[in-house]
Amino acid sequence: MKETLKIETERVDDIPLLLAHMQRMKIASLLDQHIPVHGNRKGLSFGNVVIVWLAHILSEGDHRMNHVQGWSKRRLETIHGSGLSSFDSSDMTDDRLADVLRLLSSDSHWVEFEQDLMGNLVRVYDMQKECVRVDTTTAKSYAEVNEEGLLQLGHSKDHRPDLGQLKIVLASLDPLGMPLATEVLSGECADDPVYEPIIARVRDGLKKTGLLYVGDCKMAALQTRASIQYHGDFYLCPLSAVQVPPDQIQEEVDKLKGQDTRLIKVERVNDKGERVCIAQGYEMSLNLTAEVNGQVETWTERRFLIQSTSGAEAAKHTLLERLDKAQKAIQEIVVRKQGKQRVTNRIEIDQAIKKI
Repeated sequence: MKETLKIETERVDDIPLLLAHMQRMKIASLLDQHIPVHGNRKGLSFGNVVIVWLAHILSEGDHRMNHVQGWSKRRLETIHGSGLSSFDSSDMTDDRLADVLRLLSSDSHWVEFEQDLMGNLVRVYDMQKECVRVDTTTAKSYAEVNEEGLLQLGHSKDHRPDLGQLKIVLASLDPLGMPLATEVLSGECADDPVYEPIIARVRDGLKKTGLLYVGDCKMAALQTRASIQYHGDFYLCPLSAVQVPPDQIQEEVDKLKGQDTRLIKVERVNDKGERVCIAQGYEMSLNLTAEVNGQVETWTERRFLIQSTSGAEAAKHTLLERLDKAQKAIQEIVVRKQGKQRVTNRIEIDQAIKKI
């Protein structure tokens, strides 16, 4: 009697590739090293549970816990062949995944893991550590806001102040865009104070100074700039009207013009192969002083007063449109029409012009 042949088919997709990359990054071993688990825990290690779940999220584009166990049960041979021979679908139950989230929520343990992962990635891929970009963003949610939660009401960039939000800070290696450090904060926090801590974490993780930190105007707080200078690093960021009011900019520009300072032009090659000026301005130096860690830090800051060519053209075009509209409205004042009140003297004309 012939034995019935049983064939089972599995979709491999990108699962072996994802698991191999995460194993090369040593995510599982670093998590097992830094995240303490209960001594009676059985089955697959905590770190390996995390990388299988991450493979599911990245492959399926689905972060829901209740789909993971069924997904892994249909891919047992694929996961076993990816170096996890002891894996069983019971390792991916809802309660185990909920335990993963609870353990990863410890800030102190996460920071220690992230620091080691950062240094390991830079060594593995031989990345050039010269420029780091730091930025913040917010994510809104319809979930309920409570006093102890991350979701809080604050200034909404999405113009939904009625929804709770959380704030995410990301430092990434430029130009690759590889994340180095992340921070999740409650939604009502201001942006200015979050830059110093995450920059310090990047500095400790990469174990290198002399890096260039690039950020937006919220990174331009004087204390943040002073801290970067104090630790031997560099910064590049625009200064907002809070740090440099428009009147001060105009005064500096007039002073530099009076000194016959050379105008610096920024040029790029366009699609036609022609060099075009995209911005122009002046360079100046300013001595700054601030207190960092109880010490007075003094340094010279290079500033660029830059005018965007396209921005200037757009402002000029807008002004001409407004002037043309105002001129037509002034001409309409003295035009006589049925039902329109007649203007008889200069005072009435002046009052009508002010309403334009």
